[in-house]
Amino acid sequence: MSQSIPATTSQANPDALAACEGCLSRRAFVSQAVLAAAAAALAACGGGADATAPSTIGAMIRVSDYPALANVGGVALASVNGASLAIVRTSTTQFLALSRVCPHEAGRIDPVSSGFLCQKHGARFDATGTWTGGQRTSSMRAYPTSYDASTGVLSIG
Repeated sequence: MSQSIPATTSQANPDALAACEGCLSRRAFVSQAVLAAAAAALAACGGGADATAPSTIGAMIRVSDYPALANVGGVALASVNGASLAIVRTSTTQFLALSRVCPHEAGRIDPVSSGFLCQKHGARFDATGTWTGGQRTSSMRAYPTSYDASTGVLSIG
């Protein structure tokens, strides 16, 4: 007994092919599935900068409330308007305000002797918040600051 090999759709029924003009081919479906999986993987790696760090802070702190900021090079950890910050005194009148939310996957960034370290995946940052090694990511989010030496108040944007 011989078996017959089925004809392709276009050979067997030309109307079926015309009815399926909007259908995806197997190749197109697989290609789109692979692209969707790649996009999901990139999103999981935190390709966007600081997805969970606030874009602005809009607060003021009294520098004297943070003893670590008494000296140039001092780092104070603060929660300001719900944002976890590392405030660095870079000169007698200049400060840096950095988000402690890691731009990779929102891990907690803590100060270490050489700058900062993400506790979740080991990303390293220098004292200015610039990424220097470990898990690849962007630099820490920095917020503008303005210091009024006469009042001792630091405004954080």
